Amino acid sequence: MEVYIHQKDNWPDFTWRSEEFLNQLSEARNLQGRLIGKMESLGFDLRNEALLDTLTLDVLKSTEIEGEFLNPDQVRSSIARRLGMEIAGSIDSDRNVDGMVEMMIDATHNCFKPLTTDRLFDWHAALFPMGRSGIFKITVADWRKDATGPMQVVSGASGKEKVHFQAPDADLIESEMNRFLKWFNENDQIDLVIKAAVAHLWFVTIHPFQDGNGRITRALTDMLLARSDKSTQRFYSLSAQIRIERKQYYEILEKTQKGELDITEWVKWFLCCLINALKSTEIILTNVLFKADFWNKHSKTNLNERQKKLISKLLDGFEGKLTSSKWAKIAKCSKDTAIRDINDLIYKDVLQKETAGGRSTNYELKK
Repeated sequence: MEVYIHQKDNWPDFTWRSEEFLNQLSEARNLQGRLIGKMESLGFDLRNEALLDTLTLDVLKSTEIEGEFLNPDQVRSSIARRLGMEIAGSIDSDRNVDGMVEMMIDATHNCFKPLTTDRLFDWHAALFPMGRSGIFKITVADWRKDATGPMQVVSGASGKEKVHFQAPDADLIESEMNRFLKWFNENDQIDLVIKAAVAHLWFVTIHPFQDGNGRITRALTDMLLARSDKSTQRFYSLSAQIRIERKQYYEILEKTQKGELDITEWVKWFLCCLINALKSTEIILTNVLFKADFWNKHSKTNLNERQKKLISKLLDGFEGKLTSSKWAKIAKCSKDTAIRDINDLIYKDVLQKETAGGRSTNYELKK
């Protein structure tokens, strides 16, 4: 019985009804062009700041989709190091963070290079530097072996699992991937945005690795979107939007993988998600411009290293409320020193007390 699209006789001959999403594609292309134009007008330093913010968001959200949460400061520091940027408060990063960052930067900064089996294996090895996924030893830098049974996506308690999807058998992966790679590298007949949508569905359906398929799928998608932008610099994050629409994302994937090879509805969903991602990048741009205005305003303000570090954290989106206790912990200083730092910044019109009351006094940047 044919349950999944990869079991169809004409797999993977995908079809779609272009007339149903031409307007969406036109809107996405228009938004891409306007965004690239806007970013190019910012100047080198602001573009780099926007790039750093976007890549940080992309790495964080792509891993969050899989239920893994990375340290934002480590991610930001790792990206900055690999791009040769100097940032305040840079810290060391874990190997798994560096691996995710290396994959995403390779996918986008080298987006015009061919995709090969070895390149995919290098990405996979970077994601799992210890050869383990959590506490479990996995096959790394090679196709999955299905030693414990077929690759399935399931949910539910033990004994009551619901199978959402079952991938092609392991002995089919090499031929499946050879066909995918040939199409990825050679097919230039379709619009690159549509190609990104097809590649996303196709790769995640093959599910060639024992783990990490989702993150690699989104890296490949970013790779093709970078080609479509004709730019190796990323200023919007599809992964961040997929994270917001995660429930709908898994629903449309399951529906498509259990349907026919006409994938029009998947392409329409993908384009809608991309349009939302392009529109939401205004938040990143606004933040970058705010940071630039802030540092210009305080270019002659005398600040010590602790103050620069904490101000940078606030500008990058400090989680929770800033108190003198948190200041002392992050800056690795005494609470008395933290209070002196804070009072000094209040005097210099950099910080102000939050108006909302509470047990502790909270501080925020003065607008």
